Amino acid sequence: MSKKPLLEFNQFGIYCQQGDFYIDPWKPVNYAVITHAHSDHARWGNKHYLAHHLSKEILKYRLGDISLETIAYNQSIIRNGVKISLHPAGHIIGSAQVRVEYEGEVWVVSGDYKLEDDGISTPFEPVKCHSFISECTFGMPVYTWKPQQEIFMGINDWWHENHQQGKTSVLVGYSLGKAQRILQNLNLDIGKVYTHGVIQNTHDALIKNGISLKETYKITASTTKEEIKGNLVLCPPSAVGTPWMKKLNPYSFGYCSGWMAIRGAKRRRAADRGFVLSDHADWHGLIQAIEATSCESVYLTHGYTASFSRYLREIGYDAHEANTLYGDESLEEEKGGEA
Repeated sequence: MSKKPLLEFNQFGIYCQQGDFYIDPWKPVNYAVITHAHSDHARWGNKHYLAHHLSKEILKYRLGDISLETIAYNQSIIRNGVKISLHPAGHIIGSAQVRVEYEGEVWVVSGDYKLEDDGISTPFEPVKCHSFISECTFGMPVYTWKPQQEIFMGINDWWHENHQQGKTSVLVGYSLGKAQRILQNLNLDIGKVYTHGVIQNTHDALIKNGISLKETYKITASTTKEEIKGNLVLCPPSAVGTPWMKKLNPYSFGYCSGWMAIRGAKRRRAADRGFVLSDHADWHGLIQAIEATSCESVYLTHGYTASFSRYLREIGYDAHEANTLYGDESLEEEKGGEA
């Protein structure tokens, strides 16, 4: 009889039967280990949550009064003999890979991750394991990222040009992760940074958790168009095309996403400029991360799972597709807060 895997996929999520816990469950369970606070990975309704301590305040902001335990990177806890520890994923502030060990068998669940050090998230660290459960959001060769310094040079040049023309620069990125990464790399010599309420509330939760961010100004009902003119506004995808955004005219609209690498994506989002900036690993980053684990088996949770698993099998990995309910947070409606 073959040995039962330490982690398995069921209708609730990624389950460890020996430890009786789930990792990023998509249905309510008794004990949930959370890789990061994006809403496709951290859902409401679980009886108890375990996450990294830098996710504490944002989880409370998004999920309310929850039973939450937090630990540091490389700190471990034991459940029914199973050792659980969190390790940097580099995706956003507080994001973690989950390492699970029992009787010498080691599995790692990546959550979402990227290899480039963005200067605000704790950089990705590979973790050795026998089996690796990995995302592959951008698991196609067409997705190859340029260094972020080059992207931000383009963003700041675009803002400066708009400033010279008396236009407001409206830059769209999801409120948790992308917005903070953008903010920390903006040249504030050009002007001020204003925020949509959802993004400012997210900033405030992170600041409460001890994160240092550059100064921003929340747009309120009393904020005038003249006050904002020539400056830069950070807003979530859900604000695009709304009356809130239209009152910022005249503006130039930029969109920050890995999907901007595909011709037509900028047009579909009606953006004036598309900036290819992703908080996920690109094609080469995925392969590099998998190789660094020295794993024997790979399970792919979301993205281009069919084509990427086929490629991995061709180069010698025992690779499998996994049916999950994770997605791309930059495409979902942002929740919480008011404009």
